[in-house]
This record gives sequence, C-alpha cells and structure tokens, in this order.
Amino acid sequence: MIENEIISLITKANKIAILPHVSADGDALGSSLALALALNTLNKKPIIYFEEDIPSIYGFLPGREFVRIYDEKPDKYELVIALDTGDLQRLGKRVEIFNDADMTVNIDHHPTNTYFAQLNLVNTNSAAVGEMIYRLLKKMEINLDRDMATCLYVAIATDTGGFRYGNTTTVTHQITADLINNGVDVSYISQTVFETVSLPKVKLMGKAIENLELFENGKLAVIKITDDLLRSVGAKEEDCEGIVNIGRNIEGVEVAVAIRERPGGELKINFRSKNYVDVSAIANRHSGGGHKRAAGCTIKGDINDVKEMLIKEISEVL
Repeated sequence: MIENEIISLITKANKIAILPHVSADGDALGSSLALALALNTLNKKPIIYFEEDIPSIYGFLPGREFVRIYDEKPDKYELVIALDTGDLQRLGKRVEIFNDADMTVNIDHHPTNTYFAQLNLVNTNSAAVGEMIYRLLKKMEINLDRDMATCLYVAIATDTGGFRYGNTTTVTHQITADLINNGVDVSYISQTVFETVSLPKVKLMGKAIENLELFENGKLAVIKITDDLLRSVGAKEEDCEGIVNIGRNIEGVEVAVAIRERPGGELKINFRSKNYVDVSAIANRHSGGGHKRAAGCTIKGDINDVKEMLIKEISEVL
C-alpha cells in the first residue's frame, strides 16, 4: 500500500519539508502542523514552508515553531511532502524545494489532483486531508496528543464547513470523536474559527453584499473585490476567505463566484455551488482545480473582462 511506502520513507528520512498549498486554508494548515508535531516525536526535523503569514484566526494552533516563511531556496531535503495540493502550480515559489528533494510525496483529496510526486496518496472520498493524516498517524502508531488532535480537528472542521457540507460522512464523525477524546476544545475552536470576525472583515462583507450581482435569473452570484475596496475598509488578504459564501447562501443561487484582485495583475477566483454544477470543471479550464462544489483558480487579466468571461462559461452549465 502507498501508506506503507510513505511510512518507510519517513522512517528513513531525517530532514523533512512539508508544503501546504499557497494561501493555506484550515485543512492545509492544520494537517501540516499535525504532521510536523508527529514527526517531531519521532526525532525527525520537520519544517513547514509557507509563502504567506498564517491567518490570524489560526494563530492559536500549536506547532508554530516548525513554520518558516519561504524567502529563498533552503538546503536540500531528503523528503518533501506536499499536502492538500492538487498540482505543482499550487506550491508557488516553493516548487524549488519540491523539485530538489531526494524523494517526494503528495497527499491530497482533490479529484483534480495531477499525481505529481514520486509517491501519490490521493483519496477523493476523504472530506479533508486532515482525515488522511489522522489515518496515516494511526498506522504509524503515533500517540495522538491534544496538540495534534487540535490541529487535525481544525483541518477537518474547516473543510467540512463545520460538518455542514455534503463531504461530511460517518467516518468524519468517527475520526473527530476520537480527536475530541484526545482533548480538543470544541467550543473554543468553534468560537475562534467560525464565530470571530475582525471589524475590517465585517466592513468587507458589507461592501461585498452591497456590490454583489445576480445573473441567470438569480442562479449565479458574482462578487468583485478590488484592491481599492480592500484598502478602503482596512482589510487584509485573509479577510477575503469565505466571502464567496455570501453569494452561495442566497436563496435560489446555484453558483457563486468571488473575484479578488491580487498584485501583478492576477485575479484569484473562488467558486462555490450548491447542488448540481461541477465548479472544478470550470476551474480546470483555467489551470485551477478543487472539488465539485468548491474550487478555485488564478487568472491574469482585467477584472471586468474576466467577470464577463466567467459569467458566460457558467451560464452554459446552469
């Protein structure tokens, strides 16, 4: 089995780099921290490389001592593990670390994964990579402590939308039950991750609602977030997370799109759907990926031109 081969690589390696996808979300972050904490108990030397600061809502998570912000290519690693990453492009500049490694592993749950590593553990039935890391650590006979359990709980809770999305299964609840038995403070995590919002984000949400547009007889919601808008409310990049759901939650909407301006003329696109539209297929057209009901991509171009292009593409499947 692939899991056994990965465990063998981990056993042999000493210096191990962990690479979550760019703009890491709760699953990528929590899974990476849990894995690093576990590897540390085996006297390994894990380092997690990010390209951005960790979002403030996840600042309480343990394992921060293993985190580095990537600025220049580090020394060669014996083993590099990419987590929650559908393809090499999602590694950003850190792809240099990946390409230079002796051995590479890809652990992911996205249907659009391109199997880009030497060993690929891809399980599209897993609600989150956090579930996959949980099973891997159990197979390694790692004693899950409160810190590891907390990180894995956040990973799973965020990718299931607080256990509300269709990817939530009986296995999801069985795993999280075990994590709670290992000391997870569910109330604190729920309040911190799902119920605490900065004032700039509240203002950003208000502007997003004000500027939201509906198309295709109310089945498509589009939100544009420009640099000027972000600055006007004092919001940060991390405050954009979840904004797309404002559109998705509107009665009658099937697909919601959030278009965010980024430096260098790039536009970060987030897609969400409710029932029948496979938004990963749309993201794939633009070298993106994800899941049927949640996907994303990056496109270069004018924000209004890209908006019109996406409206046309999505209207064809509504």
